Amino acid sequence: MQLGKSSSDKRGAGRRRIFLATPASRIKPPPIWGRRRNFNLRSQIPDPHYRRAAKSPEPGSTVNMPQNEYMERWRKLHGRRLDHEERHRKRTAREGHKASQDAQNLRGLRAKLYQKKRHSEKIQMKKAIKAHEERNVKTADEKEPTTPMPSYLLDRTNPSTAKALSSAIKNKRAEKAAKFSVPLPKVRGISEEEMFKVVKTGKKTQKKAWKRMVTKPTFVGQDFTRRNPKYERFIRPMGLRYKKANVTHPELGVTVQLPIISVKKNPQNPLYTQLGVLTKGTVIEVNVSELGLVTAGGKVVWGRYAQVTNSPENEGCINSVLLV
Repeated sequence: MQLGKSSSDKRGAGRRRIFLATPASRIKPPPIWGRRRNFNLRSQIPDPHYRRAAKSPEPGSTVNMPQNEYMERWRKLHGRRLDHEERHRKRTAREGHKASQDAQNLRGLRAKLYQKKRHSEKIQMKKAIKAHEERNVKTADEKEPTTPMPSYLLDRTNPSTAKALSSAIKNKRAEKAAKFSVPLPKVRGISEEEMFKVVKTGKKTQKKAWKRMVTKPTFVGQDFTRRNPKYERFIRPMGLRYKKANVTHPELGVTVQLPIISVKKNPQNPLYTQLGVLTKGTVIEVNVSELGLVTAGGKVVWGRYAQVTNSPENEGCINSVLLV
C-alpha cells in the first residue's frame, strides 16, 4: 500500500486518503492496432500426426520412402459404397453433357487447350471407325509378272516387302476390330415406360410407386435368391424367364438349342444388363460344349458369345447368332 496526503482535502489536517498501487504485472499493454493477434493456443501446439515434406534427396543417396497403397487397403478392409456402381454409371453418362457444356462455354486459353484435346480424341475415334470399316474390305493384290526375272535382278530387294508388312499390320488390326463386330450393330432404343410397369404399393393408400415390373423376357441364374417381396424393387415374372436359346452357327449353318450362361451386354442400358433383360441385340453367353468346339491348343470350348437377333417378347423364343 501507498499512503499519501490529499492536497484537495482542507476540512481536516488529520485526515488521510489511501491509494492502492496496481502491480506492474497486471497492467495491460495498450492494444496494438493494425496487427492481428492469434489467441488460439492450439494452433501453436505442434500436431504429432503432421509430417513435414521430405527434402529432395541428394544425388547419389538412396531414400526408402513408403509407397503404400492406402486406398486399395481401405477398399479391402471396408469395401465400397452400396451404390458405387450406380454412381459411377451416372457419372460416366453425364460426361457427354459436361463435355458439351465446356465446349460451348470455355473462353480464352482454356478453350484453346480443350479444343486441342478434343481434336486429338476425334482423330483417334476416326481411326478406330476406319479400322472397323476396313475389316470387310477386300483388296486384290498386284499380280506377279509371268515372265521370268533376270538373274541380275534377283538380288535386288523386292519393294513389296514393306507393302506386305503394312498389309500384315492392317490385317491384324482388322482381325482385332472384327472380334468386336456383331451381326446387329444398331438396334432400336427402348424407353423405360416400355420396359417397366409401375407397381403401386401401400397398405391402405396405394400411393407408393417405387416398384417396377419388367415387361420383357429375362434370364435369371440358377444361384439367384429372390429378395423379400416387401423390399424387391425390380420384379421379374416367372413366366418371362428363359433358360435356353436357339443358337445358329454362321459357318456350319446349324441351329441348336443351348443353355444360357449369362447376359453379357444389353445395348439399351447397363441396368438392363444387370437385370438380365433379353431384347433384340443383346449379347449373351451360351454353353457350346454340345457343339464340340476345340481351341488350337486342343481344349474344349465351354462358353461362347451370341447375339439375339429377334424380339423374344413377340415370338416367345430366343433366336441368336454365334459370334465366331
